[in-house]
Amino acid sequence: MRTFWIGAVAVLVAGGAWWLSDRPDSQPLAENGQALAVVTIPATLSTEARAGQQAFVENCASCHGTNAEGKAGLAPPLIHKIYEPGHHSDMAFVMAARSGVRAHHWTFGNMAPVPDVTDAELGSEQELLEIVR
Repeated sequence: MRTFWIGAVAVLVAGGAWWLSDRPDSQPLAENGQALAVVTIPATLSTEARAGQQAFVENCASCHGTNAEGKAGLAPPLIHKIYEPGHHSDMAFVMAARSGVRAHHWTFGNMAPVPDVTDAELGSEQELLEIVR
């Protein structure tokens, strides 16, 4: 019986260590303002993706970086496994821009709504994010 409990505790400790090491907020951060990811934009973009790129630069890049790479001390990279469709739907991006979002994956703090972004621009930004994800 004692062996069972030792094994159970070992499994819990190992699982907890894995969970903590895989959390975005446990990853080492670069100096404030530095990019947190490397993102390569395709050489050719559709008309919709170019419109999304422009909308992103105008509304999001000041915090999330020109190519959604994030900025240390300011905002997370949007090109990260937690933003893949299996974890966050595309509508989560739209709702974040419209209504803001409470911090729940990262330690950057809450995101405020983006007041000047239009629904048409949000649709275009989704096109761009689909291409680079």
